[in-house]
Amino acid sequence: MPTLRVASYNLRGLKDSADAAAAVVRAIRPDVLLLQELPRHPGSEYVVSSFARSCDLLWSGRTRLLSGTGLMTALRVTAADSVDRRLRVGLRENPRSYTTTRVRLPEGPQLDVVSVHLSLRAEQRAQHTGTVLAELATARAGSEDVPLVLGGDLNEERDGAAWRMLADGLQEVSADRPTFPAHQPHRHIDAVFARGHRGAEPGDPALLEGMPVREASDHLPVWVDLEV
Repeated sequence: MPTLRVASYNLRGLKDSADAAAAVVRAIRPDVLLLQELPRHPGSEYVVSSFARSCDLLWSGRTRLLSGTGLMTALRVTAADSVDRRLRVGLRENPRSYTTTRVRLPEGPQLDVVSVHLSLRAEQRAQHTGTVLAELATARAGSEDVPLVLGGDLNEERDGAAWRMLADGLQEVSADRPTFPAHQPHRHIDAVFARGHRGAEPGDPALLEGMPVREASDHLPVWVDLEV
């Protein structure tokens, strides 16, 4: 059965140690890495490209410009052009978007993958989640049999409205554990959801024992092995 490892990681703009973050990613060895808070300052494409090489991953260079969401893929995965889609925010509010693409394993099935980073405002989180789900439904019309994987920093826990909206149509497949802050995690705000897969094995946190997670970012990564 083909297996795809999908991880999600908020990098905090690589303001901490990019070397530590790359070491964490290499330990996970994802096929698809969904990212939040990629740096967007002038010239940062060189920083992100260097980070991708350090992770042994490929980055298209086409995403992160709207609000810092993006994705990287392993060499064994074929990815279509990724697309950033803007989410509506108020004047002078932090920009928000999501990134999506379709990936394929060698001689294997296709999957639609989505990286999201929701707002700090609860009402806006729910509104944006509704927009993302509606736009994905439109974009995937006629290909609903293609598995869908969505992951990211939700900025809320299971009792939040946005989380419940995602859980209504998708299965939470990453580990049930706190992800924030990395130095003393007590809030579970990062997760991966999926539907259309055959099976899922949440990532084992023991994989990161001894890794410099505190130096890498203020979030812990989450990941899952999906049978597709």
